[in-house]
Amino acid sequence: MAERGAELLLSLICLTFLHPFTMAVHLDKGESAVPQFISFGFSVEPTDITVVRGGPALLNCSVDSPEPARVEWKKDGSYLSLQADERRLLLENGSLFISSVVHSKHNKPDEGVYQCVAFIHNLGTISSKTARLGVAGIPRFSSQPEAGLVRHGDNHVFLCDINQDLVAFSRWELNKEPLVLDQRVFQLPSGALVVSNASDADAGLYRCVVETGGAAKYSEEAELKVISETEERRKLEFLRTPSAMSRVLGESVLLPCVVTGFPAPYVRWMFNDQLIEESEGRYEMVGGGSLNVLNLTEEDAGTFSCLADNRNDSIEAQVELTIQVPPQFLKKPVNTYAHESMDIIFDCEVTGSPAPTVRWVKNGDTVIPSDYFKVIKEHNLQVLGLVKSDEGFYQCMAENDAGNVQASAQLIILDHDVSLPSPSSPSLTSATTEHVTPGSGGTSGPTPSAPRDVVASLVSTRFIKMSWRQPAETHGEDVVYSVYYSLEGVNRERIVNTSQPGEMQVTIQNLMPDCKYTFRVVAHNNNGVGESSTALTVATQPEVQVPGPGPNLQAVATSPTSITVSWDTPLTGNGEIQNYKLYYTAKGQDTEQEIEVKGLSYTVNGLKKFTEYSFRVVAYNKHGPGVSTDDVMAQTFSAVPSAPPQNVTVEVLNSKSIMVRWHPPPADDQNGEITAYKIRYRKGARKSEASEIVAGTQLHKLLDNLQRGTEYSVRVTAMTLNGSGPASDWVTSETFESDLDESRVPDIPSSLHVRPLVNGIVVSWTPPENQDIVVRGYTIGYGIGSPHAQTIKVDYKQRYYSIENLDPSSNYVITLKAFNNVGEGIPVYESATTRPQSVPDPTPMLPPVGVQASVLSHDTIKVTWADNSLPKNQKITDARFYTVRWKTNIPANTKFKMANTTTLTHMVSGLKPNTLYEFSVMVTKGRRSSTWSMTAHGTTFETIPSSSPKDVTVVSKEGRPRTIIVNWQPPSEANGKITGYIIYYSTDVNAEVHDWVIEPVVGNRLTHQIQDLTLDTIYFFKIQARNSKGMGPMSEAVQFRTPKAESSDKMANDQASGLPIKPGGRLPIPEGNVIGKTSANDNHILVIIIIISVGAFTIIVVVVGAFLCTRRSTSQQKKKRAACKSTNGSHKYKGNSKDLKPPDLWIHHERLELKPMDKSPDPNPVMTDTPIPRTSQDITPVDSTLDNPALQRRNSYRGNESEDNMSTLAGRRGMRPKMMMPFDTQPPQQSVSRSIASTELLPAAAAQPAYSVEPSETDVSYHSSAAEDEPSTYPPTAHVRPTHPLKSFAVPAVAPHNTSFESPALPSTPLLAQTGPHSVKTASIGTLGRTRTPMAVTVPSAPDVPESSMMLEDGDHSYKTDVLTEEMAHLEGLMKDLNAITTT
Repeated sequence: MAERGAELLLSLICLTFLHPFTMAVHLDKGESAVPQFISFGFSVEPTDITVVRGGPALLNCSVDSPEPARVEWKKDGSYLSLQADERRLLLENGSLFISSVVHSKHNKPDEGVYQCVAFIHNLGTISSKTARLGVAGIPRFSSQPEAGLVRHGDNHVFLCDINQDLVAFSRWELNKEPLVLDQRVFQLPSGALVVSNASDADAGLYRCVVETGGAAKYSEEAELKVISETEERRKLEFLRTPSAMSRVLGESVLLPCVVTGFPAPYVRWMFNDQLIEESEGRYEMVGGGSLNVLNLTEEDAGTFSCLADNRNDSIEAQVELTIQVPPQFLKKPVNTYAHESMDIIFDCEVTGSPAPTVRWVKNGDTVIPSDYFKVIKEHNLQVLGLVKSDEGFYQCMAENDAGNVQASAQLIILDHDVSLPSPSSPSLTSATTEHVTPGSGGTSGPTPSAPRDVVASLVSTRFIKMSWRQPAETHGEDVVYSVYYSLEGVNRERIVNTSQPGEMQVTIQNLMPDCKYTFRVVAHNNNGVGESSTALTVATQPEVQVPGPGPNLQAVATSPTSITVSWDTPLTGNGEIQNYKLYYTAKGQDTEQEIEVKGLSYTVNGLKKFTEYSFRVVAYNKHGPGVSTDDVMAQTFSAVPSAPPQNVTVEVLNSKSIMVRWHPPPADDQNGEITAYKIRYRKGARKSEASEIVAGTQLHKLLDNLQRGTEYSVRVTAMTLNGSGPASDWVTSETFESDLDESRVPDIPSSLHVRPLVNGIVVSWTPPENQDIVVRGYTIGYGIGSPHAQTIKVDYKQRYYSIENLDPSSNYVITLKAFNNVGEGIPVYESATTRPQSVPDPTPMLPPVGVQASVLSHDTIKVTWADNSLPKNQKITDARFYTVRWKTNIPANTKFKMANTTTLTHMVSGLKPNTLYEFSVMVTKGRRSSTWSMTAHGTTFETIPSSSPKDVTVVSKEGRPRTIIVNWQPPSEANGKITGYIIYYSTDVNAEVHDWVIEPVVGNRLTHQIQDLTLDTIYFFKIQARNSKGMGPMSEAVQFRTPKAESSDKMANDQASGLPIKPGGRLPIPEGNVIGKTSANDNHILVIIIIISVGAFTIIVVVVGAFLCTRRSTSQQKKKRAACKSTNGSHKYKGNSKDLKPPDLWIHHERLELKPMDKSPDPNPVMTDTPIPRTSQDITPVDSTLDNPALQRRNSYRGNESEDNMSTLAGRRGMRPKMMMPFDTQPPQQSVSRSIASTELLPAAAAQPAYSVEPSETDVSYHSSAAEDEPSTYPPTAHVRPTHPLKSFAVPAVAPHNTSFESPALPSTPLLAQTGPHSVKTASIGTLGRTRTPMAVTVPSAPDVPESSMMLEDGDHSYKTDVLTEEMAHLEGLMKDLNAITTT
């Protein structure tokens, strides 16, 4: 016994010591049975990037987890295989590195949407937010910067048209040096460069540079010239205006507004009709006009207006700014514990603009909605009947245009013997949380046995009521029950808990008709979950007869916030009606509310004021819900407005009137129909007020009879039938000191349009074009056959009026006149015939409102409008369309053009530049159409003239043959205000444009004088118009030949000078005495005979000298040819003509024409007819042996005239005078026989001599402009000055074929008249001299001459003695003919 007692004592002691340890071990096991949530997320997620082709790219990703995580990447939703990829590398921290981005037109493997995915084994998967990798395009300039002029203090814009994704890689250079940007010189978001407040330092060469990692891409250089300000008034115009744009919240935006004009404009900005002050901090003016808005907020979304004005003009441009807000979570899903068969809900509330789209992802895979996975309450995820495989990570991913975000939550499903941690998870549904009781599973005591007698006490089509008996052994009180059920064939159980302890029945709803379900019941006590009952299979009933709709459904408003709904018992109840459900929804909302009702009426409270609701009722019987009634509508009573009118503005019209405008209060705050508006106004800060009341449909009020130069404060209050709402803030404005012109009646209205209806005519119009005259209103007169039967006066702001109560099928005459206090202006008339009564006229729709015309370019205007018959969001859901019509009033009979569209905007293109257009819009739906809306006006921008000046004529000025007058008419398509013209003229119609002489004409003059032209020369004239946008096309060339002689008085003075003449000298003789005209003065005849004799002697001496010169060495010829050069049949000579020595031998030329002329154009008859030279540098002396200074002056061809004359062709370009040589040094030549065809200037008794010569031994072809007048079979000719038949030739310096030479001592070859294949107009000339047919003579190659002669020659021909003798005989024959002519 003692031993046994000792053993018992020892056992007790051991139990005493072991019990705490055993309890600790048990607790440790209990606590460790609940797994902990893992902190698994992303510390760094990828972001959108743009890279260049061939460059590297890095997409960052970093995973935050207590256990190692495996990272993979998705591109466009598919996993990337990175093991064998040499270009794409997965870094240790999980980031993706692309060493060289590949991108081409047909292969874009790297561009797309990337996502980082992290895995933890046996736990789950999470995905990062997505990031887009963009590849910048190849640098290309769609247009190049253009050179320009800018005045001091003005603005200029250089364009850099590149892809938008390349703007970030662009910069600007000035004179090939990087340009430093600041507040004055800055770059726009489009890449364009703005130079504001220009100074001399801004002049230079600008170019745009794009650097994308490889070789930089440069645009063409554009020169900016800075000139002085002329202080001439220039119209204000925008060089750059803002366009509609969208920005992300928190970013900055630069709104460009670059204006030019003089006086310098003052630029200010307004936001939603509120003036913006720079002092507000977030606004910054750049370049004196552009607005930089920093740190954008949602309140910055709206309309920004740029207003520029000076004392002469004002212009305005508007831009709509949209703020995009990236998605942001208001409520994120949370980690959740749950048991199998439970229902859970993951919350996800997100906001953003535009409204984000939400999708759910489980372990990296998108959740597809089903019977057990449902998205409820917009974005929440509900999982029904949890199973073990539902464990993992659930992510809510929200995305919109501004970005995307993600939030994750972990779901852990515990075993049933493990209690849910307290407090229970917020993700559990109400039915699930009822199952969690304090202390459940907390002890190891006995649990209840299985519930007994489980039966389906009520089975319907969509619900089953289950009941049971208490378990045989509850082992405690506060027993609760859970009913587990599943659809047959589906391995997913759901659970429903009893609402309170001891309750032994529950109703399972939302079942499907005619389906089998398996049910089992489990009891719970404080110790845990008990045994499960035996499974029971129950089938729902098929659909059976349900109650019909309740008749006589009525809804009556009882207050501004309540409506009473009543109905009768359904006629077909199909059994006893158990209850009713009342469903209602507000108009414009999708969410329907429900209320369970036992009776036949119900009052719904807490509704919105003056809001329309729809109601319907569904009756329930034992079989379930019946047929719903039709919807009935009811509207709550109105109340006073709860908000003031919006956007109250005041506009000062004149010294005594102010126009007040406003918008209604927000629709949700009107609380009724606005019946009137009350306008209160006062002087300055005085307390005494005056008030005006206008109708609720009127949104403006004219306050007149005010005091001049006085400040007034105005505020507006909205009124309903219930009273006045709150007033708006005071808005202040000051009346003018002076008014518009009211000393005369207004002009005629610019347009009048009528649209006939059956019993009315809709009249619309536009105001007079002259806006400087006050218009007080309009008078409309109408009547059958006469417009004076009825008269109506409307306000000056009104633009349309509907004439009612007219007779059908009647012809009415309508007149419209603008009037002011002086009287009525000129009327405009229109007629219309009302429609016949037999044709049903559908009620017209409301016309579109708010029509606006936004000018986009010189030929495009964007027309926008709003439709009041559409919902508030202006979304078109029916088959309506809009008709836009437009026209210009110039000419007045222009017809409308129309276009149809199904949107609220239309782009009208193909318009004329710088033209005022009016636009109106009509809406059509089926057979119903609205009237035309109020008109909107827009003037297209200017562009360069698209046609040339017209009717170009050239005439010589009377008494001044060297001066011509050019007249023209403006171009038919000026495309803007003509600011000047440029006259181009040249003697060569085929010359390059830069070789023509330019005469600028400033302003809009249509005539211009050009002085100091060369006589007897064909000129070609072209004219080009310019406006503010640039130069237009040139007109066609107009041909004009200057007169051949000076005035008769000047010629008489030249002849009477009486200067002595040396042998070989030249004396100018009037052309009228050269051939065939007998002077009454015998002294003149004697002078002629003496001159002819001296000339004959000189010719003989020269011929003999020429013969001797042919014996000179040929080496001198080679040196001579090496110094000359020929191009295209004409020669350019370098050097100064003053250094030239007169030719003493004949120069070789293959085509010379003996051409008589009416009068000598200048005192030097020896010179050739040089069309261009007008300065002393262009003159080549003829004979250096002249000793008499006076005679030298006469032979200088105006060589001593001042070089400061009017701008001339010679003074502006390099000179190309003809080579000049004396006729009397011409050697005898072989010639080809050719007769003179014209005898116009010979007397009737005189016979025209025929000059016959032999053909040349050598036939060489030359290209000369002078040769184009004759066929190629004619012999070469030369032009001879008409002062004497044998005095001189006009010898163009034409080289032999395939010979190149250059002479620095001779001037250029003259520009010869051409009549080639070019189409040239010939101007009518009233004072041209008479024209004679030239006498043709063939001039063969010249003999050798000394090098000192500085003349061109051909050494390939030699002349024999018999040839010279033959030529001498020919010359003697010519002398005899001339003697015969002079004696007659």
